[in-house]
Amino acid sequence: MVARIVTDEDMDRPLAERVMDQALAFLGACAERPGLGLGPSSLVDIGWHTFILHTREYAAFCHGIAGHFMHHVPTDEENPGDGTTVADTVNAIRECGFEVDAALWATCAADCEFTKKCGSCSQCQKGCSEGNAV
Repeated sequence: MVARIVTDEDMDRPLAERVMDQALAFLGACAERPGLGLGPSSLVDIGWHTFILHTREYAAFCHGIAGHFMHHVPTDEENPGDGTTVADTVNAIRECGFEVDAALWATCAADCEFTKKCGSCSQCQKGCSEGNAV
């Protein structure tokens, strides 16, 4: 998955490894805190999107850590999300005992292009959150 991030996102390997690490920490927090509507930063979302492309491995991982498939739910006009912020997600990750790579979660600073467009940073750049199990 790291190699795919390097290729698809034109990212250097050390950064891609950090992105994947934080995507796994994010998913771990989603598994331990279901129903909170946690959402990744734009960089961490790259890792989640990449993992989802490996459907068998992603499904097995989800079942192993959460006991169910963790759905990826895009946020849009029909599904506006629940207002959970990136800061809420970072707090949940820490509370679950995972390390936080602050630089990868700081993408929603005041000068973030996404924040300028929408005036809020409740979810990732693409507007994604972890959905409930089916």
